[in-house]
Amino acid sequence: MTLYFEEEGKEELALSCEELAKEVAEAVLDDAGCPYETQMNLLLTDDGEIHRINREFRGIDRPTDVLSFPMIEYETPGEFDFLDDREDCFDPETGELVLGDIVISKTRVIRQATEYGHSIKREFAFLIAHSMLHLIGYDHMTDDERVVMEDRQRQTLSALGILR
Repeated sequence: MTLYFEEEGKEELALSCEELAKEVAEAVLDDAGCPYETQMNLLLTDDGEIHRINREFRGIDRPTDVLSFPMIEYETPGEFDFLDDREDCFDPETGELVLGDIVISKTRVIRQATEYGHSIKREFAFLIAHSMLHLIGYDHMTDDERVVMEDRQRQTLSALGILR
């Protein structure tokens, strides 16, 4: 997996964000049975910038904890078979499947870890797992979808020993 990592803003998370993000992302992909080498972008920023991005790209005028911008529309979440005939989904130079972009507010990671009573590591890992599921087609618009996503998130974090 190639992870293009960028961090901006003054706040810092007391952990190796790039390393943990890659570990969690790879666990999600392994659990889903992704047969390809992949690439994605991750931006860690602050509430001001994620607010701007949320307003510009989603029309929602407030900050949020995480944004996911999938590059591929999946017919069935986590099903990769259809990609065998989709050269446009792969980086022509590396052959990697281009998953998309994740933006995380470090401000929210810190705040939510405190609110939910768990570590910053757990909150950050949760947001990466959540976003990775979006990048491979999962959503939570219905109760059934929400339950599936929550189960997969929990399964990934448990397998990595990242607990509440």
